[in-house]
Amino acid sequence: MNKNTRINVISIMNKNTLINVISIMNTNIQNIQINAIKTEKFLTLFICRLTLSEAIPHFSRASSKSVNYSWDNMKGAEFFKLFSSCFLILLLLASCFFATAVTVNAEHAYININDPLVRKIPLAIPLFRSMTGHDEEAAIGREAVEIFSSALNFTGYLKIMDSAAFLDNPSEKGITGADINYKNWTSIGAELLITGGVVEQNGNIRLELRFFDTFKESILVGKAYNIRDRSDLRKVIYLFCSEISVYLTGKRGVFGSKIAFVSTVKGNKEIFTCDFDGRNIIRVTNEQSITISPAWSSDGQYLAYTSYTSGNPDLYIRSLKENRTVATVNRKGMNITPEWLPDTFALAATLSFSGDQEIYLILGSGEVKESPLTRNWGIDLSPSFSPDGKKFAFVSRRSGTPQIFIKDMESNMVVRLTFQGNYNTSPDWSPDGDKIAYVGIVKNEIDIYVIGVDAGEPVQLTRGRGDNEDPTWSPDGSIIAFSSTRQGVSKIYVMTATGGDQRLLFDLEGAQTDPGWSLSVEN
Repeated sequence: MNKNTRINVISIMNKNTLINVISIMNTNIQNIQINAIKTEKFLTLFICRLTLSEAIPHFSRASSKSVNYSWDNMKGAEFFKLFSSCFLILLLLASCFFATAVTVNAEHAYININDPLVRKIPLAIPLFRSMTGHDEEAAIGREAVEIFSSALNFTGYLKIMDSAAFLDNPSEKGITGADINYKNWTSIGAELLITGGVVEQNGNIRLELRFFDTFKESILVGKAYNIRDRSDLRKVIYLFCSEISVYLTGKRGVFGSKIAFVSTVKGNKEIFTCDFDGRNIIRVTNEQSITISPAWSSDGQYLAYTSYTSGNPDLYIRSLKENRTVATVNRKGMNITPEWLPDTFALAATLSFSGDQEIYLILGSGEVKESPLTRNWGIDLSPSFSPDGKKFAFVSRRSGTPQIFIKDMESNMVVRLTFQGNYNTSPDWSPDGDKIAYVGIVKNEIDIYVIGVDAGEPVQLTRGRGDNEDPTWSPDGSIIAFSSTRQGVSKIYVMTATGGDQRLLFDLEGAQTDPGWSLSVEN
């Protein structure tokens, strides 16, 4: 849900209060479109209107004298009436404004996704209502509930309740706030509730969705979607999940984002993609070679990767929409570890054509800028940019062992970030810009750590369960995907940003490595 929509809902919630204020002053509100105006602007407009039309009635009447109205010729009774009216109006409207302000601020008070002790909130998703009684509507409703349950359970901060515990059935009683018996939900521990209604006619689908706070007995989000193709059902549900996420966390979440990864296929390594929750796995490359290090462009339309198709580790840029390679970087030596600049059709990668491994800027056309971004004898590789693109983290041996450094693009200043351990690599800058996830080797244990960009003590997220590598942040910074050999062969796992709730993302034949999360969300 975008900010304007959220505030519009609050306007609706406070509409009755505002109407009562207007009624006290006998003011006509029929021509004011409350739903279309932001609360703050509406209140300002409302005050001005009442002041002109009621508190100073002379201004609202068609009279030439009203234009030249003067405080000097106002009688004492008129002045008292004016002052009392203005004061009463401002007092009443101020109370509405502050009540609204509290509601706005409270919207993000539900869940702090950065809290390592965050409590999972129980959410009930009962069967959706078939609005005309068609079997197809019921089938669509069941599919929708399944998609909702899987997607929202994936977040790690919501707990999907077992339907066996439900005391009510909105698919029979109704799906609006007036139909909900909130006590039947709070009594079983459900703090949040989603209801839905489905209308299907000649392949066209209308999906009504509502998200309730059962303890406050109020609707938090309500939307209706028209769907022409049933294959778009999942995408629409992800849209509503994003609305829920904005209301609960202030961020749009992971819904609609994708993960690229490398998987073995008949002895080769190819690149695949999947949805954020491990579903919808699609093979992207068929190089029949070693293809590694997939990296998403900011808009999610391109993948850059390294492939040995021609016998040399060359860099390829592929358009996912056109399903073709649009640029190749095949300089002598290595062309590896690509990373896109934020909001720019350009990337950085490690090239060794000069005889030393340095990081270079590469345009989306494949043109290499000859002046390297790093210039130090020794290996420099694996760039990862800050969200604003002004800095990048990278791995270098300039201190003797592989460590993570940060370079400021404007000042060219380079500072060392990691000091604990003799081998630290694979940095990935968080979307919030305040942390970097990386791989560290301590006492022969390969694990994932997170450290603040201003240094400080690193926090170990994995331990004692195989080799854990390749960390990548979700778009909202709440989840980290990584590869791990904890079950023997390498697989892709996810965990919260604080290391909790570690779980397998999907089970696919072969070994999977190099996950890369798209920052673009298809909403």
